[in-house]
Amino acid sequence: MPSGFTIKSAFFIYGLCWKMIMPVLRSNKRLAEDFYHRTLKTSMPSKADIWIQAASAGEAYLAEEIMKKMNFSRPVDILFTSGTRQGLDILGSATVRTDMKNITARTSFFPFDQPAVMEKAVKNINPKLMLLLESEMWPGHLSALKKYGCQTIIINGRMTDKSLGKYLLWKSFWNSIKPDMIYAISKEDADRFGKLFGSETVEVMPNIKFDRFGNNDTESSFQNPIEKIITRDIPFIVLGSVREKEEHLVEKIILDILERKPETVIGLFPRHMHRIKHWGDALGRMNIKWALRTNTAKPAVKGSVILWDTFGELVHAYKYAGAAFLGGSLTPLGGQNFLEALNCGVIPVTGPFWDNFSWVGSEIADEGLLRVAKDWQGVSDALVEIMNNPPSREQVISAALRYMKSRQGGAAFTFRIIKGLLEK
Repeated sequence: MPSGFTIKSAFFIYGLCWKMIMPVLRSNKRLAEDFYHRTLKTSMPSKADIWIQAASAGEAYLAEEIMKKMNFSRPVDILFTSGTRQGLDILGSATVRTDMKNITARTSFFPFDQPAVMEKAVKNINPKLMLLLESEMWPGHLSALKKYGCQTIIINGRMTDKSLGKYLLWKSFWNSIKPDMIYAISKEDADRFGKLFGSETVEVMPNIKFDRFGNNDTESSFQNPIEKIITRDIPFIVLGSVREKEEHLVEKIILDILERKPETVIGLFPRHMHRIKHWGDALGRMNIKWALRTNTAKPAVKGSVILWDTFGELVHAYKYAGAAFLGGSLTPLGGQNFLEALNCGVIPVTGPFWDNFSWVGSEIADEGLLRVAKDWQGVSDALVEIMNNPPSREQVISAALRYMKSRQGGAAFTFRIIKGLLEK
């Protein structure tokens, strides 16, 4: 265990680094709007019994599933935070839509991890319980939680070998501020956490992401926002969550599909909004008809690409898609969540690099519920084949539900943990 002096020195240097990068963060377009919220200059978070941190959109959806299982016998205040605007929007919508008995919920941006800022945040919030979803570990945050005696647990924990290697560079430091308990989504993830923090603090739990499967009520509760632009007679393919490093390969997919099926409309969803301009330039260079989603109010022109510059409509698009590709998988980026496409009755197509979602199980491909292609041409071939011979949405959903049912229960498991800790 590092000495107190070593820890203090490390945090002093860490704090200096934050001071140095603050001007850069303030000038960042993505952070500028909420910079003063993240530094607690305009508002100070008030006390909460539970603080739940969801790093981004994916973790926010997990928080939503946990919310649905919450049912306390006494009033409980919960603070939900996220590091991204998308995550915060999802949390905000979920707290409005979800009926939570005896719960007062509010949302806020996760503060910057500058030690002085984070200590001020933890002191004011003073939570009895801190939930970190998946793998959100920040030194300043963990240290402040430890200082003020907050029970800290990681839920739906996952850790890659690459991340473990970085943590192990200073294992004793991380052990000095480690969470009280980690609930990991697989034995492999549990083993990695165990190597860092000790196996006695790690257990395996059902992955909450399986719980999202079957919750397919967005269209019954709300009007689908794209129904006026993608009518049922338009052959529609979704290219979802496309990452920057694979853009040159996705360009080839677009050209190949439009050559082979020229009546198709392609919905292009970049994973990050700052890539919209790049894609506009690229589609123009490729001489392809295209339009921004925000400029599209009438039925889409066949043989064109709609470039999605709005967030939160990917699931709605799956409901109209004949086929869908999930990005982050044509280069070694780990892939993106394909269960939402499957939940809408679309057999998803992924590239060879989907290891971040190996927890779903390789059997899902064996049962024909996932198409794994070895390269961009394989992706294009699979999309065209599915469009030419579309499976029944109802049969796909039914088969997928059978696969997922035995793997569900993570959100209920989490609520039992929360309730048990609060009642101590």
